[in-house]
Amino acid sequence: VQLQASGGGLVQAGGSLRLTCAASGRIFNNYDMGWFRQAPGKEREFVAVVSGIGGVTDYAASVKGRFTISRDNTKNTLYLQMNSLRSEDTAVYYCAASAIGGVRPLYSPRSYAYWGHGTQVTVSS
Repeated sequence: VQLQASGGGLVQAGGSLRLTCAASGRIFNNYDMGWFRQAPGKEREFVAVVSGIGGVTDYAASVKGRFTISRDNTKNTLYLQMNSLRSEDTAVYYCAASAIGGVRPLYSPRSYAYWGHGTQVTVSS
């Protein structure tokens, strides 16, 4: 599956952005979909995941209550709505796909076989 993330940009603290990840090449709902981010000098970290079946979601503690992950299986598209952004949210954001029933846990980047190119999110304070 090929993934293309977009929607990043520069925003002031407290503002909002919506990231989009367009998928192609495979049956989209056969995959659990995640968002990860990587700040300069830091490891890639889990942000959120949504299951392919049932749309069950989970979030990193640092974003819970501020970010919302969703998917539209009819459009093969994944979203990340980010509200109340903080300077510490600044990072390159990546979308990723993990086949249902595949490697786990889903908060680990190693569980994802497919990655999109990142989109930069910069939050100014």
